[in-house]
Amino acid sequence: MIFGKLVNKYYIKYWYRFLLGFIALGLVDYYQLQIPQAVQKIIDGIDKGTLVAAFLLTQIGYISLFALVIIVGRFFWRIFIFGASRKIGFDIRNEMFLHNEKLSNEYYSRHKVGGLMAHYTNDLEAVRNAMGPGLIMIFDALFMSILTFYLMMQVNVKLTVVAAIPLLLLAVFGGIIGAYLRRRFKELQQSFEGMSDFTNENFSGISVIKAFVKEKIESEEFDKLNQTMKDKTIQYVKLSTLFDIFIRTLISLVFVILIAYGGYIVVNTRGMTGAGTLSISELVLLIQYFGMLIWPMLAIGMVINRMSQGNASRIRIEAILNAEIDVFDSDDLHEIDSLNGNIEFKDLSFTYPGETNPVLKDISFQIKQGELVGIIGRTGSGKTSLVDLLLRIYNIQENTLLLDGYDIMHLPIKKIRNQIGYVPQDGFLFSDTINNNISLGIERDGDYLENIISSAKLSDVHDNITEFSEGYQTIVGERGVTLSGGQRQRISIARALIKEPPILILDDSVSAVDTNTEEKILKNLKKVRQNKTTILIAHRISTIKDANKIIVIDDGQLIGIGTHKELLSSCEFYKDMVERQKLEDELEAA
Repeated sequence: MIFGKLVNKYYIKYWYRFLLGFIALGLVDYYQLQIPQAVQKIIDGIDKGTLVAAFLLTQIGYISLFALVIIVGRFFWRIFIFGASRKIGFDIRNEMFLHNEKLSNEYYSRHKVGGLMAHYTNDLEAVRNAMGPGLIMIFDALFMSILTFYLMMQVNVKLTVVAAIPLLLLAVFGGIIGAYLRRRFKELQQSFEGMSDFTNENFSGISVIKAFVKEKIESEEFDKLNQTMKDKTIQYVKLSTLFDIFIRTLISLVFVILIAYGGYIVVNTRGMTGAGTLSISELVLLIQYFGMLIWPMLAIGMVINRMSQGNASRIRIEAILNAEIDVFDSDDLHEIDSLNGNIEFKDLSFTYPGETNPVLKDISFQIKQGELVGIIGRTGSGKTSLVDLLLRIYNIQENTLLLDGYDIMHLPIKKIRNQIGYVPQDGFLFSDTINNNISLGIERDGDYLENIISSAKLSDVHDNITEFSEGYQTIVGERGVTLSGGQRQRISIARALIKEPPILILDDSVSAVDTNTEEKILKNLKKVRQNKTTILIAHRISTIKDANKIIVIDDGQLIGIGTHKELLSSCEFYKDMVERQKLEDELEAA
């Protein structure tokens, strides 16, 4: 039985299921022990020559009745105990997922997806097995053993003591080997985590691997990880198998001793009565009782195995659930219904958690409601970091970022993100229909299909979608693998536009489309985004040159702000970027 913060509450939640299951299991164990007594009576009648047909039929009737009770009891304890363990697995998986959703980007920068998936599969299954089959084994090992030994003591004390010796050896040996099993299983799970993460990354980036003809290298690397897991698995199985062999050897040895020593007592006390005597029927009864002890003895080994796995996995899962949620609502919140779209940065500096060098330094500027604002700068200058802070992805100093005059650190996170439409650089799409990808952020009421088509037209992707055989019901594949880069970006833009958010952020979201498509999208944005704030992060000057305001960032610092014309005369960095891109365009045209 495993205990800990993760599982204790579920014992309490499903206590009635466990109780009913153990009652059914107890009845099964009790009536299993009645069958040897009925058999003993039959053998005793045969031995004494007193067996009659009526008595034989009566005992057979009892055995049949006991068998029926056992069948029904086994059905119910499986329903109650196995059912409870399945429900617990369901609850823990939901608890893990809900907690993972609350963790920040910083957590996922340190923990890989493949590794996390190992917790949701192997580790969770190990915990479930410890709380279901493991509990049954513990109950059987204790209840069945105690009851059986009590009944055996009523028959012959000496033979019962002989049969008890293996359990003492198992208790000592089991405690020693359990610690080794836990360590081996933890190593096995860690190797599975590494292999799972490697496999996930390779399948996600299969097109890159093929493009660089790295199939053989990746296959060799996978072979190494697979070999490591194989070695860890063999080490674990060897240890658990040796323990199993030890148990079975003890059981076989005791069987031999019982038959030999018991037979000796029967021969030497035949025809005698009183203490220390043993009849053939009693010897058969003792052997049957000990035969029923085989499962509890084997269960001891399985219990140690299951509990070792369960505890190792419980600790790994608890590490996830104990991970600190570092981005959360403050106690002093300003409740708002909606945002207007006024944004102000006030001497904002920001350093990523765990880093020492700031990515943003003393940033100060304002964006008014309804403005179309461009943000430009070299790669790694801090543009994406700037908008991540608007989405409250990280914690920042108070009163350095204001939305509609309110400190963002004192606004509800859910409300902030609900009021912002965001298109990230990678334009992530789920392995679902185009319809469901676009409608991700809205309520799917009666006319939502019309809204999907409308937003697709605004992002200039409607015509591409209608060319697919399934139209808007086309499955895009994992991460939108069946679509081109431009199509993925435009579907991502449609997903943001359908929300009609007061603040829209496009993070280099038209880089994969041609200039004509880009112009159509920007023209549509100006049309539908009247009185709503729009922020465009771009590398191409053409994307932002008509913006109301352009913000130039370099090395985390604000080095220029103004319109396209104003920056050409006031910011050498911006002017240099314009000239370089103009030269690139001329070279391409030539």
